[in-house]
Amino acid sequence: MGLAVFAFFAAFFLIGTAGVLVFYRIGMTQRLSTAVALDPREALLKRLGRGAAKIAVRTVVEPLEKIIPRSAREVSVIRSRLIRAGLREERHVRFFYAAKVLTPLCLALVAVASGLTRSGNFFVFVLALALGFLAPDFWLGQRISRRQLNISLALPDFLDLMVVCIEAGLSLDQSLARSVEELEISHPDISDELGLVVLEQRAGRPRREAWQEVAERTGIEVIRTLVSAIIQADQFGTSIAKTLRVHSDTLRIQRRQRVEEQAAKTAVKLVFPLVLFIFPSLFVVALGPAMLIMSESFAKYLH
Repeated sequence: MGLAVFAFFAAFFLIGTAGVLVFYRIGMTQRLSTAVALDPREALLKRLGRGAAKIAVRTVVEPLEKIIPRSAREVSVIRSRLIRAGLREERHVRFFYAAKVLTPLCLALVAVASGLTRSGNFFVFVLALALGFLAPDFWLGQRISRRQLNISLALPDFLDLMVVCIEAGLSLDQSLARSVEELEISHPDISDELGLVVLEQRAGRPRREAWQEVAERTGIEVIRTLVSAIIQADQFGTSIAKTLRVHSDTLRIQRRQRVEEQAAKTAVKLVFPLVLFIFPSLFVVALGPAMLIMSESFAKYLH
């Protein structure tokens, strides 16, 4: 009898504990979803706020970007440069031309507010306008160079991961998609560029055209060489994994050689700072006391 009562209370306790845990988990999940999820009205207000901000930006940008006259060829060149910088949307072209108008005005206002033009120095005003007009081009060039450098540095790691995927049994397209997915955080620039190749191939574009397009889009010589090697390996039926491994090793050797070349040029580059800045200081410290003693001696002799 006592054993039956004990078994009853034990079963009751277990069932009650399980029920409490289940209902507690459901309640906790509901509270978390309530805390995390936005209220529909708040989400609507947020979307309306974003839409209003876009309309305001468009209202400011459109009159400014129409001030500068431009031809279709110039717009095409600017668009290709923006694409190399990773800015592919049509609004980026408008923002660029608006910046070429807004930046000179801002620099001119800064020059006037700082008092540089009070003395009638019109050259400062013209210089501010010229620098403001050229500043977006300088910024875009720096962004392109930085992006190309990041892609070149990340390419050997990307190729190594593709080799691992191909040797594991995946095809070239599957290994490309998996490598893009895996390196999206560590190397976002090259993942972004080669991710477009994956999307173009999924849309039905031939592999040859998709790879040639990424070579033209980036404008990097190592990418052009890689694309040529992949196309030749695909045409002649050679091993893709071996081709990628050889190309990756070649890139690392070239990088090591460039570093050694820059290290060898350091001695030559240090000559000019030594001659212009360090040697005069050494001459002053070493010969200064002797020159003072000699001048005092000649002064006494002359007197």
